[in-house]
Amino acid sequence: MKRTSVILTIAGSDSGGGAGIEADIKTIASLGLHPACAITSVTAQNTTGVLDAYDIPGEFICKQIDAVCTDMDITWAKSGMLSSAEITSTVASMVKKYGLKLVVDPVMAAEAGGDLLCKDAASTLKEDLLPVCEAVTPNINEASILSGIQINDMDSAKEAAKVISQTGVRFVIVTGGHLDASDIIYDAEKDTYTVIPGTFIKGGTHGSGCTYSAALASFLAQGHGIEEAAKRAKEFVVKAIKGSIPVGKGAGPVNQLSWILHNSERYNVLENVKEGVRMLTGCRDFAALIPEVGCNIAMALHDAASIRDVAAVTARIVRVKETAKVVGDIDFDASSHVARMILAAMEYNPTCRAAVNIKYDEDILMTCREQGLDMASFSREQEPKGVHTMDWGTSEAIEGHGKVPDIIYDVGALGKEAMIRIIGHDAMDVAQKAVRIAEMYASLKSRTEPVR
Repeated sequence: MKRTSVILTIAGSDSGGGAGIEADIKTIASLGLHPACAITSVTAQNTTGVLDAYDIPGEFICKQIDAVCTDMDITWAKSGMLSSAEITSTVASMVKKYGLKLVVDPVMAAEAGGDLLCKDAASTLKEDLLPVCEAVTPNINEASILSGIQINDMDSAKEAAKVISQTGVRFVIVTGGHLDASDIIYDAEKDTYTVIPGTFIKGGTHGSGCTYSAALASFLAQGHGIEEAAKRAKEFVVKAIKGSIPVGKGAGPVNQLSWILHNSERYNVLENVKEGVRMLTGCRDFAALIPEVGCNIAMALHDAASIRDVAAVTARIVRVKETAKVVGDIDFDASSHVARMILAAMEYNPTCRAAVNIKYDEDILMTCREQGLDMASFSREQEPKGVHTMDWGTSEAIEGHGKVPDIIYDVGALGKEAMIRIIGHDAMDVAQKAVRIAEMYASLKSRTEPVR
């Protein structure tokens, strides 16, 4: 499949900046492509709804599309708000003129409230535009109108998708934000359905439909197949909803930059853990702190929800001939033991995002006390059945202590090695604490060991 670096969005402008052309441009740019645009309508809109709208004359819409298509190499495009039958028909003719591969977002109403499509335009959409597009992405309400089927469940959504495909469009994606958060892809050529599962999440959703269709077009332009593109587009929207920032009195807009910010944070966390590892392995005294099972250092994303959001050494840091050696690389979803402890600690203090485990030794504990580190412990003898030790033990220690300490330790149990865990704000923070402990512990040992 040919790849392109330019995506054309043909849609209305949202003066509130949450949906429409503004959402499309932010989405396309966030995914590394260049957004070109043709504005079909200008709305007076904010988070509470659409106050008024002015349609751009069809002749000028054509001039906008001509301007970019005669200058740039454009293969993929997406359409959004096409408020009238005339505008819809005009856009269909321009799509055919330039042979554009089009993703249609059949916008009918704003998330914040207000109609964006004239009643007579719906039939024109089905008769003129859908036959020349590659994919259409209606939500439940839009799919019901386009198909004439009341959608109440997955089966009726599938039925509606198949009816919509009879207009000539190959791929119909019924998005499930208004049903059970799962999306349905119907491939008319293969007569197959694919369900992309989802869960409802908290956050602003204004502009989510525009963002999804723009992301889908972008991923298709990058060469992904329809299923992979749809999965990635859904993931993009989920991150945008999670990262939404309340900016008005009504429906909050999604934050398309969350995708970039999320990937940027992942990179920064990986680099932080790498530096933490370098600090540990660069300290000649740290090897003495490594337990028999090895140790690991980990750090979580600020919004970590599972071990997949925690970066660590893929294997362990082990002791080899009195030196600390790294076995494996640094990656996410690489740790269970240390990652679970971090996630449990973050429930009480979200800034405590990193940890490293070291061996249990009374002299090491004494060293921690001498450094003024805050300490707490738990007993494995009291561990209930059917729980993860780190989930339960960390919570037990924190609740008994009243806050997240610098050190959480336990003296072990039958078949379970005693352990000390160092907690901090990031990997470099816990590595620095570990290095200080190692150096003081080495000094203590050198003073107490007999001279031979």
